[in-house]
Amino acid sequence: MTDSLPAIAAVLEQVGPRLKRLRVLRGVTLTALAAATGISKSTLSRLETGQRRPSLELLLPLAQAYRVPLDDLVGAPDVGDPRVRLKAAGSNGRTVIPLTRQPGGMQAAKIVIPTTKIHPEPKAHKGYEWLYVLSGRMRLVLGDHDLILEPGEVAEFDTHVPHWFGSTGDQPAEILSVFGGQGERMHVRARPNKPTKNSKHEGDR
Repeated sequence: MTDSLPAIAAVLEQVGPRLKRLRVLRGVTLTALAAATGISKSTLSRLETGQRRPSLELLLPLAQAYRVPLDDLVGAPDVGDPRVRLKAAGSNGRTVIPLTRQPGGMQAAKIVIPTTKIHPEPKAHKGYEWLYVLSGRMRLVLGDHDLILEPGEVAEFDTHVPHWFGSTGDQPAEILSVFGGQGERMHVRARPNKPTKNSKHEGDR
């Protein structure tokens, strides 16, 4: 056990510089990282300069913010691993695969929407969203618009406008979504949906 102490100390000494390199590589400020992790800027700065000893309490939120395994923060190569590890998660019956891992700013995700039929419930929130249909057909309710987007079609809009999107209920839909920021524009290219009487549709967002 005693023989391993120098090796452990050497590993811990490299955690701070590794964290700083990772943050700089991602283009993330200490302010943005503090907001994403709940760790103060001063603590993050001391951690990166080696003035604060790394602990699980500090490293776990950082691993989550950077979306990397804890091992990458403790024992990763100096340059880090640039590959994004895709980990699917369920959300309202959908499968969401994050394609970005830096905290703050614009985010990207692939969304697989099943055919389960649910009545649309448009919601509004701060930000901006860009949607691209990879496969299937997507229904988009945006303000007074009720639209169907085919594969290859795009919609972009200010999310202050009440909106909802899902599949048409006929088949699953795969969507590429880029969202975040403070967008103020709206531009939609699609054709109007003409739902049949008593029809219901899938998903909510």
